[in-house]
Amino acid sequence: MASSVFHAPCGAPSIKQLECQKYVGLRPSVTLRFNCVKTKTVTARRLVVTASKSHDGASKKLGISDAECEAAVVAGNIPEAPPVPPKPAAPAGTPVVPSLPLSRRPRRNRKSPAMRASFQETNLSPANFVYPLFIHEGEEDTPIGAMPGCYRLGWRHGLVQEVAKARDVGVNSVVLFPKVPDALKSPTGDEAYNDNGLVPRTIRLLKDRYPDLVIYTDVALDPYSSDGHDGIVREDGVIMNDETVHQLCKQAVSQARAGADVVSPSDMMDGRVGAIRAALDAEGFQHVSIMSYTAKYASSFYGPFREALDSNPRFGDKKTYQMNPANYREALVEAQADESEGADILLVKPGLPYLDVIRLLRDKYPLPIAAYQVSGEYSMIKAGGALKMIDEQRVMMESLMCLRRAGADIILTYFALQAARCLCGEKR
Repeated sequence: MASSVFHAPCGAPSIKQLECQKYVGLRPSVTLRFNCVKTKTVTARRLVVTASKSHDGASKKLGISDAECEAAVVAGNIPEAPPVPPKPAAPAGTPVVPSLPLSRRPRRNRKSPAMRASFQETNLSPANFVYPLFIHEGEEDTPIGAMPGCYRLGWRHGLVQEVAKARDVGVNSVVLFPKVPDALKSPTGDEAYNDNGLVPRTIRLLKDRYPDLVIYTDVALDPYSSDGHDGIVREDGVIMNDETVHQLCKQAVSQARAGADVVSPSDMMDGRVGAIRAALDAEGFQHVSIMSYTAKYASSFYGPFREALDSNPRFGDKKTYQMNPANYREALVEAQADESEGADILLVKPGLPYLDVIRLLRDKYPLPIAAYQVSGEYSMIKAGGALKMIDEQRVMMESLMCLRRAGADIILTYFALQAARCLCGEKR
């Protein structure tokens, strides 16, 4: 290989100490190694630099001053750098065409991973996740058939371990959903505000173990109702609004008393946010936040969740209080009411099928927006992955990123632990 010559004025002492591996002003490529050879001429000393095909370490400094380096460059003795790489060849048969006269080529900002990362508009972090956890009175963790990877966790053992795993990867927010024994269910759902019930006990346990854990709770009667509805059912099948709100206020206060950070009315009764805010404030819980299920649709995506809690309605459906999936503008009516009544966070449920509603609320309201990636969304991705129809991990991460892009500040997702491990680089 041809040698390049770098003429550098230097004193004899420094040349005598020159090591073969040292050179000045050259940055080798990954595949090059530069060997230095001392030579003598009648008028000056010069440094001959040769390039070989191997490179086994970082470049080393020769010890020449900045002034000497600059003087060499001014004198025209320019150190060589790696050559300009050749233009990659197109495959045989590619037509030769003139360049399109484009002043704007958006692909320029997507041409490398570093460039794409620089201009990424939406980011996803474990801090964006709220982890929904199912709890029950038993000591063992019971698998949920329709939700692979999810369990009814024993509140004293499995739950504590699952929370610890989540915190290890940066997920420090959870929301609790109880599986209540049938014997404790009633038409008026009185167990919902039992201060020694499953949820208050669990809150106290978690706060004792992890004082900085952010605990969200569900405020609704369906886990406690013998009818499986979110409110009290009249004999003609009508869900009673104001009487249900009275019960929900007592439930929210009981949860706040146990240590809940955020109470989350999911019932969709009219006026419940204002009533709960007043009840909390009256009991001294001004610091407790309300995340309102603002746009909760009467969706078919909830099926696996209801299996997890055994909370299917015993008759009828929930269409008289949950929203019609065909409606868009109605979400503004609900959001306006919740904001005026004191909600701190507005939630849309389900998530991915309702990206337009998430964006609508994001654009119209300054409050934080939450999205619930519900059980049906989770189970479909799990099933598709198990059948090798999709790449589960990639689809999981894409779906969460889409919820963030639409405008969600936080996402309630059963993928919270799995996605956080992925973001942290763990392999499972």
